Amino acid sequence: MLYVGIVMALVLSIILTPLVKKFAIAIGATDTPDARKVHKKIMPRMGGLAIFFSFIIALIVTQPAGQYTWPIVVGASIIILTGALDDRFQLSPKLKVLGQVIAALTVILWGGVQVEFINLPFGGRMEFGYLAIPLTLLWIIGITNAVNLIDGLDGLAAGVSSIALITISGMAIIMGDTYVAMIGAILAASTIGFLVYNFHPAKIFMGDTGSLFLGFMISVLALLGFKNVTVISLLVPILILGVPISDTFFAIIRRIVNKKPISAPDKSHLHHCLLNAGFSHKETVLIIYGIATMFSMSAFIFSQSTLWGALLVIAVVLVAIGLIVESIGLLGKEQKPFLNFVRTRGK
Repeated sequence: MLYVGIVMALVLSIILTPLVKKFAIAIGATDTPDARKVHKKIMPRMGGLAIFFSFIIALIVTQPAGQYTWPIVVGASIIILTGALDDRFQLSPKLKVLGQVIAALTVILWGGVQVEFINLPFGGRMEFGYLAIPLTLLWIIGITNAVNLIDGLDGLAAGVSSIALITISGMAIIMGDTYVAMIGAILAASTIGFLVYNFHPAKIFMGDTGSLFLGFMISVLALLGFKNVTVISLLVPILILGVPISDTFFAIIRRIVNKKPISAPDKSHLHHCLLNAGFSHKETVLIIYGIATMFSMSAFIFSQSTLWGALLVIAVVLVAIGLIVESIGLLGKEQKPFLNFVRTRGK
């Protein structure tokens, strides 16, 4: 049934996306260019509806057995509604966050998706107790918005999300978790089908409808696949989602350093920096795909390593992140402490 679900999701997404495009244009769900955006013409958005419906239909047909299915479907429906309303009416940040909180609490309280404890490396475990719900809520909302923030170029969020979903599904298969593997694979197929129309030059944007939905689903699947594990293993989903997490992290640091509000928009995200460095639109997207794949491979190696091997992988990844961030000016053109230190030591 897994192969049936994957093929069905892929084909449905390819069929539904042009229909969603016509619907978006008909209701005025379009994205107008401005100084902060890369595209130069009015584009239909709300493409996430094609990903969502192809995923849901394939899910209903395959019917994966699990206690989380209906909470996930209801939570995803709430997040889709929130994104669709924002794509059409430009919701206030408070209303967008409210929709995300309601969706997250649906899977947390109804589905029981929570990180309740972690096993410590040298014995014993840390119970989160009353902090389990707020920590899980913070994770879901954080990843949801991280994916939303990287949706700045044709095919970027869809491609990075597909890589993350394929990695989560592959690792779930290794761990014997067929439920997470099936849902992740079906969602990846739905996203890849949409990518046919969304890769540069895009014919439609996924909008907040798609980026919030993908972020929400990835955050929940990562929790289901890696919750209640060791401190080391808890880093696996963080590595898999390295691109959106690091881009969001450095955006926050950049705004703090420049004494700007954390929510203030700018044109210094990873894709902006690569474009400013002279790479074309397509080259920038492919480079970020490569970085996302590097993170995913690191997560796989990390999960199969001993404790010291895992720590070595983390060290290598952190150095690589530092070099990339400072080389392209992700923190700002003048913020290069790591490179300055290396140059000083080299003299």
